[in-house]
Amino acid sequence: MELTLLGTGAPQGLPRPGCPCAACALAVGEDARAATALLVDGALLLDLTPGPAFAAARAGRSLAGVRQVLLSHPNDGPPLEPPAGLPAPGRVPDGRELSVISGHRVRAMALDAPGTGYEVQGPEGGRLLYLPPGGAPAGLMAVPVPYDIVLLDVAGRPDALARLREAGAVGATTDVIAVHLDHDVPPGRELHRRLAAAGARAVPDGTTLTVGDYHAVPDLPRRTLVLGGARSGKSVEAERRLESFPRVLYVATGGTRDDDPDWAARVALHRERRPASWRTTETCDLVPLLAAEGPPLLIDCLALWLTHVMDEAGAWDDASWEGGGRKAVAERVRELTAAVRATGRTVVAVSNEVGSGVVPATSSGRRFRDELGRLNAAFAAECEHVLLVVAGQALPLRN
Repeated sequence: MELTLLGTGAPQGLPRPGCPCAACALAVGEDARAATALLVDGALLLDLTPGPAFAAARAGRSLAGVRQVLLSHPNDGPPLEPPAGLPAPGRVPDGRELSVISGHRVRAMALDAPGTGYEVQGPEGGRLLYLPPGGAPAGLMAVPVPYDIVLLDVAGRPDALARLREAGAVGATTDVIAVHLDHDVPPGRELHRRLAAAGARAVPDGTTLTVGDYHAVPDLPRRTLVLGGARSGKSVEAERRLESFPRVLYVATGGTRDDDPDWAARVALHRERRPASWRTTETCDLVPLLAAEGPPLLIDCLALWLTHVMDEAGAWDDASWEGGGRKAVAERVRELTAAVRATGRTVVAVSNEVGSGVVPATSSGRRFRDELGRLNAAFAAECEHVLLVVAGQALPLRN
């Protein structure tokens, strides 16, 4: 089964007409995208967009053999007129199946947003799933065999990919293609970096894929450290790396501070932006979590963990530090990094990068700065992927 992507952009295309934003300004060449439409074996057209015949011609394809045109989402733009010779477009009711004269079987999937998802099986096997912009499966049942290719709004609905993974619809060899790409994510290298973190990829308009052919799925790093300064966007970056995966355990090392309204507001902000399927635990006992089997861990953050460790060791006092605090902190750091090295879980950890700012005025402040730098270096040495976030921009240090 051959699949040609006549377009891969959002319904308004990318760049959006008349939009002055930086993302639209950068969307040129292969990064310019027409509204998403899929041509399957030259016989089945999923979504009708402006100028489909010209889009097909640019991809070296013809619409002359199309036997069925299916729409996946409401059209908010001007009325679309199918080219002469194309069948009238229609929708398949949720849960119903359609047999196309070409031998393809189509099943409609109910979504949690306006629109319809389509599962397509080719005459000789091969299965793909296509979801419209902003859509995620509603009540997806367990899927015994993963799809060969899944095409969906990865950037806009990462939780849809998480649901598909949890149901077994997306497996280790599923080729996940991001479509309906809009100007919310900058095109080019940043787009591909974010998609790779979700185990997905983007392809230019006009690309033809063979369903079932092997393609190297982006290699997901098992251990990632995200560094950054205050309000740099490091926590958002860490959360973004796991938002397309189900049942993530968010490990908050900061505890609770009932008498600090500012701290409570920060904690509430973090909770509000986490996916509903994530669980949260408040603990600094990280070694047992790393040693246990389970879903991915998001640890936020190592600086607060170190604060707790130094509290327990009495390390803020100069005499206590020299009298055993230094040794106690070093041992706890060794235990943590050994656990990171040995863990079988996917881990994304956040830490502050404080060594580039003002030198602390107190010996205890300088001690914390130095110990955090050592902790970051030791933790990073055990990670496949290390990022530094500056002004919201993620810079790979180890990839």
